[in-house]
This record gives sequence, structure tokens and C-alpha cells, in this order.
Amino acid sequence: MNVETTESKVTAWLATQQEAMVALLRDMVDIDSGSYNKPGIDAVGEVVRRFMASHGIPVETIAQQKHGDCLRASAAWDGPAGNSGGNVVLMGHRDTVFPDGEVARRPFTIRDGVAYGPGVADMKAGLVMNCFVLAAFHKFGGAPAPLVALFTGDEEIGSPEGRAVIEAEARRARVVFNSEPGRANGDIVIGRKGGVFSVLCITGKAAHSGGAFTEGISAIEELARKIQAIHALTDLDRGITLNVGLVSGGQSVNTVAPWAEGHIDLRYVNPPDRDDTMAKLQAIVERSDVPGTKSELTIRGEFVPLTQSASAKRLYEIYLDAAAATGFQTKGGFSGGCADSGFTAAVGAPTICSVGPVGGMAHSPDEFMRVDSLVPRAQACARAILRLENAGL
Repeated sequence: MNVETTESKVTAWLATQQEAMVALLRDMVDIDSGSYNKPGIDAVGEVVRRFMASHGIPVETIAQQKHGDCLRASAAWDGPAGNSGGNVVLMGHRDTVFPDGEVARRPFTIRDGVAYGPGVADMKAGLVMNCFVLAAFHKFGGAPAPLVALFTGDEEIGSPEGRAVIEAEARRARVVFNSEPGRANGDIVIGRKGGVFSVLCITGKAAHSGGAFTEGISAIEELARKIQAIHALTDLDRGITLNVGLVSGGQSVNTVAPWAEGHIDLRYVNPPDRDDTMAKLQAIVERSDVPGTKSELTIRGEFVPLTQSASAKRLYEIYLDAAAATGFQTKGGFSGGCADSGFTAAVGAPTICSVGPVGGMAHSPDEFMRVDSLVPRAQACARAILRLENAGL
């Protein structure tokens, strides 16, 4: 295989695809696909499926009961049968954090070369990039290993169903490129925090707050006291943060609250801090500051940290060279955000993250993506794939 010839063909073709990339991105962004909206996430999957069909690329559906189905697309490979080095995996998620109706409020738009819309950067632009990189190798061949694109549907809530699919794919992977958005300054990500998403449910006793106040047991008061204790577990020097980001409870303004609920976000850097902090959190749950209340903690989703192994460091260096050859400079940084890349790294697959198009303000109404980064990021990813063999990956 002549890597230089393949590289020139692949990157030249990608250079002609910006308009098509934007059109595909528009189709994806203009579909509400919050993590609990399975029909919406699967509708984005249909956009992926139609694109793959137009290029003759087969797509396998891995059905999920509660959340979006996982899609697995694979490019034609012209290498030897029985490849023992594993697959090259391009990974991304189709779900967003936004509620139904968000698309109607602010559909996909482009202003001054910047694209806006729910999930435009996190991470539908990365999905578009993966689609076109896969199509390029399907068209021209030359990949050093079978090339697979995995499109999952529940990352924003910790991949409760998708994790098993991701880990299975990673165990047979040679390397993994996770196409989360490149940072606003152009950096990629080589390290991430781990995270645990849990729900604290408290039961009290209802009573009329005027006529029978002393007969009630306030679950809301108990939650308020617990929130203070939970937030006090934050240790910024160790990279440990706890945030109660959602609260609800009560029956009416004139009723002592019979129930309350708080959603807790724990982030950490070092794996041992996970169990240590969860034990402290459980102790808070088991202690009743308001006598008579009962509390229960349930883990709803979890991420593991992304750490850089020696082979992942080589992959990072390959990507830096590929980016420079494409015409842009980047470097690796650390993110407090979690991602599926932690799962792939944890099972031993060399992984880098945030190689997708450049954007920022994720999870907010101001989320944006730089249109002029679509093609270069796709080209850099393709170049990195073609250079794996020479680097011993």
C-alpha cells in the first residue's frame, strides 16, 4: 500500500465535502434527541443509516431497550484476512442534553462561519466527521486495519446501556478516536475525570403545615441539610467535586413535604477517590438529621476516568503530526467532563478524545461549532489512521 498516495486521495476528497458535511449536520441537529427521547435518537440514527447506504456501507443495529439503538458501520477493508491487530474505531454519541422542543426554538443556523443549534458541537459535528472519514476509506481503501464507526445513544447520562457495547468494541480495537468536540482553542483531550450520577430519594410524612405541623416529617428539610453535607465533600485540590444539580419534592405549599429528591453529580480524577467519596456520601445518606426520614441512594450512570497509557501517548503523537500535516496545531489537555473514551481506555484500547470539529459552550443555548474546522479535523483523523502502522500501533 502506498500511504502517501492514499493520503492524498482521501484528504483531497474530504476537501470537497464541506457543503455535504454541513447538509448532513443540519439534518442531525434539527432532530430533538435528548437522552431519554429514544425515537429522536433513533431518528438521528436513520440519518446516519441513509448516509451510509448512499455510500454502500453496511450498518449493523444493536438494539437497546430504553435508549437509542447503537449503530455499527464498517468500511470495506482491502487488507489481509484474519487481521490480528484489531479494528480502528471511530466513536460518537447521538444523544444531547436538551429537552424536546429545543429544535423548534433554535434550529440549526450558520452565522459568520459559525454553526449553532442543540448538539451542534456535542457531538453531532463529530458524528458527521466520522461518517465522512469512514466513507473516504470505503471509497479509496488503504486503512491499516478494519475501520469501524460506532454511534451510541446514551452518553450524556453515563451510557447505562451503551457501555457494554462500547467496551465490547474496545476490547477488539487497535485504537479508538472519540470525536467529541475539539476544545474552543483547538486542543484535543488526553485525560478526563470519572463521574458518578446518582439520585437521593427521601421519604418523610405529610401533615397540614398549619393545623398539624408537629405531626409532619419534612423530607425537604432533610434534603436541604444533606445537600450542605454533600457539597462539603468537594475537594478542589484533589479534583473531587460534588454538585446537587436537580431537586424536587413536596406536595403543596401548606403540606409538610412527604418526599424529596436530589440528583448528585460526583467528579474525580484518581480512581481510588471514587470509592472513598461514595463511602462518605453513603454515610450522609444513612444519617437522619430530621428524625423519622428515610433516605436511599441509587446510581443512575457512571463514567470512568480517561487516562493516557504508553500506547495512547504514541497515538497522541501520531495525531499531532497528522494535524500539523493538515495545517493546524493542537495539543492535548485535561477535561473535567466525562466521556465514553474513559470506558475504551479502561479496557486497554489506546484512546484519544475530542478529535471532532472545534466548538464550545456545550450544554448551553450558546453552543457553537466552527464550520471551517469540519474538513481539517476529518483530514487529520484520516492522516492519523494512515500513520498508525509506521508508529507500531
